[in-house]
Amino acid sequence: MPTIAMYPGSFDPVTNGHLDIIKRSSRMFDKVIVAVLVNSAKTPLFTVEERVAMLRESCKNIPNVEIDSFNGLTVTFAKQKGATVMVRGLRAVTDFENEIQLAHTNFAMMPEIETVFLATAIKWSYLSSTIVREAAHYGQDVSRFVPRNVERALIAKREAGEL
Repeated sequence: MPTIAMYPGSFDPVTNGHLDIIKRSSRMFDKVIVAVLVNSAKTPLFTVEERVAMLRESCKNIPNVEIDSFNGLTVTFAKQKGATVMVRGLRAVTDFENEIQLAHTNFAMMPEIETVFLATAIKWSYLSSTIVREAAHYGQDVSRFVPRNVERALIAKREAGEL
């Protein structure tokens, strides 16, 4: 039976750090579902549809990666999609506390879904979507932090006054 993993997140926007985790996960599992969270508690820069489209473009050359979106509990969506592994990226020790709480809670709800933590490559360990949005807002070159399609989308948001 193929192993299906899910990598959930906001991806607002997707960064090279996210892509590092996606590419490495794709080598570990038969299928990786990158699940874009619809989070009603946050006001994202990009719509869910825009984030899904950016991820699809960014991951088009990784054949075993599927991009989808969901609303609700991550473990519920993972179970619906047949995932047995939840992939979580860690940039630094500060990420661990929140991520381990999520992993324990998810396990309490659905013990058949294991969580795997992947440390982001050192060269991306400082990078977050928040930092990228802030740099783009002030007109900084973000080309080394995000894929080209995401860079274009950030520039368009800035020029439209939405960033």
